Amino acid sequence: MQWTSLVAIYTLFWAFSVFLVLPWGVKTTHEAGGEHIPGTAESAPHEFRPGRIALRVTIVATVLFALFVLNYEYDWISPGALDLYNWAPASN
Repeated sequence: MQWTSLVAIYTLFWAFSVFLVLPWGVKTTHEAGGEHIPGTAESAPHEFRPGRIALRVTIVATVLFALFVLNYEYDWISPGALDLYNWAPASN
């Protein structure tokens, strides 16, 4: 696989991982014991730490990307294994 393809696929993994990581450890102002500020959503996070989120996203994306590349190299799950339309149960 070309390095440009790897960069593009990693970027996609990183972008999708943002949605996995964002809800981790989020506390609202009410849960954190603070006072609600009028005009803000009650479900808004108490404090936003973009550096910590970026680090978590990078770790998750790197692990998922490594599994993807290993699967690509060693063909653990091939497209034929995902063919649900022509699936036949194993006969005993």
